[in-house]
Amino acid sequence: MSRARSVPWIHPATQQELRDFRRGRVSRREFLTRVTALGTSALAARAMIGVAHAEEDGSTTPSGTTLRIQMEVRPLKDPRRYDWSEIANVSRGWLEYLVEYSRDGSLRGMLLDSWEASEDATSYLLNIRPGVTWTTGEPFTSADVARLMAYWCDRSVEGNSMAGRLAALLDPQTEQLAETAVEVIDDLTLRLHLAYPDVALMVGLSDYPAACVHESHDPETMLSNPIGTGPYLPEAVVPNERAALVRNHAHNWWGEQAEGWGGATLERIEFIDYGTDPAAWLQAAQNDEIDMLYENVGAFIERADTLGWERSEVVTGATVVLRGNQNALVDGRAVYAEPKMRKALQLAISNEIALELGHEGLGTLAENHHVAPVHPDYAEVGPTEYDPARALPLAEEAGLADVEHELVTLDDGLTRRTGDACSAMLRDAGLKVSRKVLPGSAFWQAWKEYPLSITEWNHRPLGIQVLALAYRSGEAWNETGYASPEFDALVAEALTIADAEARQKIMARIERKLQEDAVIVQPFWRSLYRHVRPGVTGAEMHPSFEIHLYKLGLKV
Repeated sequence: MSRARSVPWIHPATQQELRDFRRGRVSRREFLTRVTALGTSALAARAMIGVAHAEEDGSTTPSGTTLRIQMEVRPLKDPRRYDWSEIANVSRGWLEYLVEYSRDGSLRGMLLDSWEASEDATSYLLNIRPGVTWTTGEPFTSADVARLMAYWCDRSVEGNSMAGRLAALLDPQTEQLAETAVEVIDDLTLRLHLAYPDVALMVGLSDYPAACVHESHDPETMLSNPIGTGPYLPEAVVPNERAALVRNHAHNWWGEQAEGWGGATLERIEFIDYGTDPAAWLQAAQNDEIDMLYENVGAFIERADTLGWERSEVVTGATVVLRGNQNALVDGRAVYAEPKMRKALQLAISNEIALELGHEGLGTLAENHHVAPVHPDYAEVGPTEYDPARALPLAEEAGLADVEHELVTLDDGLTRRTGDACSAMLRDAGLKVSRKVLPGSAFWQAWKEYPLSITEWNHRPLGIQVLALAYRSGEAWNETGYASPEFDALVAEALTIADAEARQKIMARIERKLQEDAVIVQPFWRSLYRHVRPGVTGAEMHPSFEIHLYKLGLKV
């Protein structure tokens, strides 16, 4: 078999990455993300730097019964169209992923056993984990992965962000999977042939829209006929109220035999929706209605500490973004297509004040380009200018000083407070601003369409991955309407460079381009927090808000 080898496979770029780590040029997280994305196993990568194991690999928790989780429950949809991590956290019970992103920054194979990237990242050899079966009893094989690649690469599906993540596999004429992109070698081995190098391909397959669905998958029946490879089945999903998963004992889940994966010990997992007000979450905890928070924010973090609940914290690239939609019309005018108007917004807003008032200072300042210091490819280019006295004159130069800006946010703790702070600063600078605060059910339906809004963005392993998803022309998640051929070309170039240090030089140009074009006001990076009742295990806060259900347990 092509998968057999006497020693762990190490990508050629790994030795340079190891030298950079030992010289202090990159952090542990950066090293692990870089080398595992190209195929070095997480175990081998950790061993190189003296780390025995991931913080949360596997579960040795004794069996409990039911775990209750506070989380917003949103309607399910076709997974490739997922746009909120809460949706995926429910379907993770039965829909699994080819690879998994861990808290320490490493990738490990899930339905894949391993993978190998060519030195120039134009070819990826994928090895399927032996013994995985669908809940129908059928084996999970290379044919399934080949089919999934075609499913993910279909650009004709509105809202399908996976096509952008796998753009190197697409035929630009048909906007479908290229005929030569996937080579099935045998039942457990296949090779991906990319049109151009893409170092972010594997981290893209770990993101929540990359759930693996059966060939019979139909979004309309994914609840009534749930077929997957995971250990749970959905009992109910009632949006804005609750969802429940139950252990599927009829299915021989592969994780029970695989080393380091633990046992999926819970019999039942309930997600209970208490809305977007953190005060309601803490009240539910105090009333013994839940065992775990999806996340905790602001002043409520210390309040949960006083309940005796256990706190989990992780430094991330999670953030909030204030952006004008360059395609949207305000009274018949494309207000945010005007660079001077966008620059006026940047000049008027202090990122430091936004962090203090929006997130209780629990994070670090950002630089208005959406690449975080925790990203392996971050380049330090410095902040943009804060000069509120220049904001109104610049808006006047653009002929837009009379515009009333309606800033839309979700009715929650984080984006609402940040929106209130930013609105106050814009008004102080002389701009006219009104506020619209929407409940989740209304905000989520049109999150990309508002002329001016604040959106919460999750952490992702690579900065270039975020930029390609959020700002490249025509992408499904591009809420700014930004379309710059120069920016697109720089992103395409960065995706081809396997060496992170070399890629940082291009990243510096990309980051400055976003700053110069004043595409966003992106004020801070969030530290993320979660509280759990003592006795809950496997629930550490994940940088991307993922809840790995098979790891959860209760000490009884």
